[in-house]
Amino acid sequence: MSQDGVNQGRRTLLVGATAAVGAVGAGFLAVPYVKSWNPSEKAKAAGAPTSVDVSKIEPGAMIVAEWRGKPVYVARRTPETLGYLEGLNGQLKDPNNSNKEQQPDYADNLHRSRKPELAVLLGVCTHLGCAPTYHPEVKPEPFDANWKGGWYCPCHGSRFDFSGRVFNGSPAADNLVVPPYSFETTEVIVIGIDEENA
Repeated sequence: MSQDGVNQGRRTLLVGATAAVGAVGAGFLAVPYVKSWNPSEKAKAAGAPTSVDVSKIEPGAMIVAEWRGKPVYVARRTPETLGYLEGLNGQLKDPNNSNKEQQPDYADNLHRSRKPELAVLLGVCTHLGCAPTYHPEVKPEPFDANWKGGWYCPCHGSRFDFSGRVFNGSPAADNLVVPPYSFETTEVIVIGIDEENA
């Protein structure tokens, strides 16, 4: 015992025990707090790559996938509609893809895709974010008497060809966005991952 009647051994034990309990308690509080910094499972799923089986898409048909909470249009173009693409240049705002942020380098071509027959585009109008509707038939439409196929935005009348390039006279200023994608196999594409940045 010390001079003032305090048991120093007991005091050291109590201080040590209190510090240990406090550290354990702080750990129990810190773990949920630190875990809250991680994205939720829903957020992880929303940003995760999406696999799409393209083998079942008939020529002229389109399917809609979802990536990062946005629709992705995957369409199989016919030889007929592919043949119209080059002849449309004079009717388009950006026929040569001058806005390089609208597509990855591998889609900086006439077809804006890895394979000419397959279009992969975000289904979000570049005007105000509406979802353009698919009009694959080459026939006069109420919005264009000389329609050659592609997408039409019913919200404000923007028109896009089969490469997602915007027509003159449309409110949209930019072409539809080509998301990053790659071929996992000859029949499956993965939207959200491209080979160049994998």
